[in-house]
Amino acid sequence: MADISGERRKLKIVTGVSGSPSVYAAALDPSRSTLADAVAIAELAEANGFDALFAADLLSFGAQGAIGAQEPLVYLSALSAVTERVGLIATVTTTFHHPYNLARLFGTLDHISNGRAAWNAVTSSVGEENYSDQDLPSPEERYARAAESIEVVNALFDSWRPGALTTGAHGEVVLDTESVRPIEHAGKFFTVRGPLNIPPLPQRRPVQFQAGQSEGGVELGARHAEVVFTSLATLEDAVTYTKRIRTRAAELGRPGGLPLVFSSLHATYGASEAEARRLVREREEATDFEAGRRLLEDMLGGGVDLSDLPLDKPIPGHRLPEPGSVNRRRGRVEIFTELARSGKTLRELIIAARDTGHWAAAGTPEQLADAIEERYAAGVLDLIGLGGLDDSRTRDFLLNGLLPELRRRGIVGNDHRGTTFRENLELPPLPPARS
Repeated sequence: MADISGERRKLKIVTGVSGSPSVYAAALDPSRSTLADAVAIAELAEANGFDALFAADLLSFGAQGAIGAQEPLVYLSALSAVTERVGLIATVTTTFHHPYNLARLFGTLDHISNGRAAWNAVTSSVGEENYSDQDLPSPEERYARAAESIEVVNALFDSWRPGALTTGAHGEVVLDTESVRPIEHAGKFFTVRGPLNIPPLPQRRPVQFQAGQSEGGVELGARHAEVVFTSLATLEDAVTYTKRIRTRAAELGRPGGLPLVFSSLHATYGASEAEARRLVREREEATDFEAGRRLLEDMLGGGVDLSDLPLDKPIPGHRLPEPGSVNRRRGRVEIFTELARSGKTLRELIIAARDTGHWAAAGTPEQLADAIEERYAAGVLDLIGLGGLDDSRTRDFLLNGLLPELRRRGIVGNDHRGTTFRENLELPPLPPARS
């Protein structure tokens, strides 16, 4: 996709700053903050030209523990104080939050970061036990609530009309209260009068990310997302998904090339191809297959029991769930039932589940650059998630191998394209606010 100047948009680089087990270690040390490692990653990312920091989220402890998760908006607010250019992408659910609060929280993050906030809207497939005594709503209801939440939040951001704040003759701020209008929203899930009670945002709206690949997720992303966070294990998956969601977005009247596609690469680096293969093999040999069964059961929706099945045979078809009947993690269920029906053995599926359906590749920095360039050239990769800044070996391969190679090929830029995250992503202008 080209930017508004007609040039091909450079690939944008994102790295994660939450979910590290090091948070537990820091919690045991009264001399350290649980933010310390994230600050180090954020500073490294900014110094090396990364475009954004991504904070994931969990809403319950779960069978695998909380993996060190911290509340994303608080975390990124703290990191905004030690960075100046990188975007700040917070994952926050629509299922357990009210849109008026969401608008105030993300609006404040956009202000304190001078226009670097982004909201990764998710519908959540876990955590209902911590918010009510009710069962988790169906995916259809969660996506309907998400769509209404985003519509309300955007209306609140737009409730300050242009010219509501001006500078007076003596340099004072003049507020025209007639230009700050209630939104008078009355919908299925929310009644919100408005207007928003914080000033207009540097970006007008934070950049809208969305994660979800089920049918409902694709519809929500096509309608509202500027960037979609995806799990696309193969180039074929990426081409199929990108065509599907952009075709639907075009039908809805969205600008060409939206939404942008953001995929995370789970990379294994080697100084040679043989070393990379060896590291992959060693990782597979170290797999805890009992824990892996439980993880795969979760990827299949949590309602299956694989404990009695042999590792080196496929899962019988009658033991697999019908994705449409599963209430949680339906996108993951679709990915792993398809893999299972392709004939992969239980052992192979458990190994694949370690990457939770994400794109994985191994090789030298040059070989990994080839894999990235293939997707970029196909037009199915606009942002890429690259981890490993917290590990000295991986960090060296990433910062001194892969990124310089991508820049040498002209795929990744050498500088940010604007002062706000929206400008740096080279997104088309937002639609006019409704009067």
